[in-house]
Amino acid sequence: MLEEQKIDSSQNIEVGRAKLNQTANASGTKEGEPNQVTNAKHFRRWGKFFFGAGTRVLISHIVLVIFSTVISLVVIRQLLLVYNENETQKSLIQEVEEFRRLVKGRDPKTGKPFGNNVAAIFDVFLSRNVPNEDEFLLTFLNGKFYKSSPALLPAHLKPDAALIDHWAKLNQPEWSRKLTLDGNPIFYLAEPIRTGGRNIGVFVVLNTDVHEHREVAHTIGVVGVVEGIMAVIALTSSFAWLAAGRTLARLRLLTETARLISDSDLTQRISVQGKDEITELTVTFNEMLERLQAAFTSQRNFINDAGHELQTPITIVRGHLELLNEEIPPEQYEVVELVIDELDRMSRFVSELLLLAKAEQPDFLYLETVELSLLTEELYVKATALALRDWHLDAKAEGKIVVDRQRFAQAIFNLAQNATQHTKEGGVIALGSELTDDSIRFWVRDTGEGIALADQERIFQRFARGCDGRRRSEGAGLGLAIVRAIAEAHSGTVELISQPGCGSTFTVVIPFKNPFQGMVS
Repeated sequence: MLEEQKIDSSQNIEVGRAKLNQTANASGTKEGEPNQVTNAKHFRRWGKFFFGAGTRVLISHIVLVIFSTVISLVVIRQLLLVYNENETQKSLIQEVEEFRRLVKGRDPKTGKPFGNNVAAIFDVFLSRNVPNEDEFLLTFLNGKFYKSSPALLPAHLKPDAALIDHWAKLNQPEWSRKLTLDGNPIFYLAEPIRTGGRNIGVFVVLNTDVHEHREVAHTIGVVGVVEGIMAVIALTSSFAWLAAGRTLARLRLLTETARLISDSDLTQRISVQGKDEITELTVTFNEMLERLQAAFTSQRNFINDAGHELQTPITIVRGHLELLNEEIPPEQYEVVELVIDELDRMSRFVSELLLLAKAEQPDFLYLETVELSLLTEELYVKATALALRDWHLDAKAEGKIVVDRQRFAQAIFNLAQNATQHTKEGGVIALGSELTDDSIRFWVRDTGEGIALADQERIFQRFARGCDGRRRSEGAGLGLAIVRAIAEAHSGTVELISQPGCGSTFTVVIPFKNPFQGMVS
């Protein structure tokens, strides 16, 4: 069963790829050209892999990780060496200060000052002080090596070494850092003892720093391992990020294409690449778009054809009834008038359906630049002829906008007609317009019965009426739906402010910076 599913998936992918490439295949190729095209595609694919932006970013990231790791290890090593050197210096200074205090003290055996008995000073100090690791205490008496602690010295500190001879002849305190023959640094602090203007002894404390260097090397090794692990994790994450990016790029393309698709444009398709699950999803998505496009096209064709086919018999029947109206007896006159009135209502209903169907098409609007004040006056004058009401013109905006004059006027007339149907004779109906910083606002205000909050969103739906169930108009409940469709075609909205018993205010709001401003057909 699993093998069959894999075969079906592969077949679907190949079918999808074949549909997308059928135009190219129809043109035909010469013998030998497919292999050349395939090789060229492979070359471009590998070229993109090795020289693409993603690969360059990854290589730069690897170089940066390696460089930062090396630099951090060098800096950490240098900081540790400086720290150890400072600690060594403090330890040497402490030993010399203890030696100086002993020189000024008393001999524990006699209870008297040491005086010129330098050997006793050296013996007491060496017996009392235990040197730290890699630390050595050396004493020189009358220009010759005397004793040391510990007694066993490294090869470069043997009595015949050059450093031993140098220390034995010192006349002044000395602090220095030197390298031994094997390359290891030593730090020392020498303190001469002078009496009567001559040098009778020298005390030297030194540190070979071998152990500290081992600890630094060990620490650097541990830090290097940790940073290496972190670098491997970072590089692995980079590879994973790059691979995920290449995979998710196709999903992002799928998402962007889905966002571009609307019921007025179902022509977008996604190119099929590869043979994995995402490819199968892409093929399925494209097939779904084909089905949706076919369904929407069929629906629009049906509405257009049905509308036109209905208009013709309605017109023919109405024409014959008008001819018969002059010949029929008076008792049948009312029946004919009733039938004609219903035919007119049916004709308006078909026209409104056709208008809503066209509102979803790109060529719904015919834009032109109009003067706001003139448009407002024109709409007001024409609206006053709809019914006997107390008409008012609240405000007139000054400026120019780009709209479909006829469609926009139809929206305002629908609102005015709706206001006349929900106000009584003598009721107030007002029109107005204003230009704000970001929009143009046209409103129709009335003092009618108002609209309940529960109905304020529902009445903009097709075939919707108020919950009171009263039939105030002869329409089919499409008037406000047409108003919203015209407003949305201009990238605008319709606002409603109403309370039961306090009238209603419908406002068509068109953004001043909508896509059509500055564009005239």
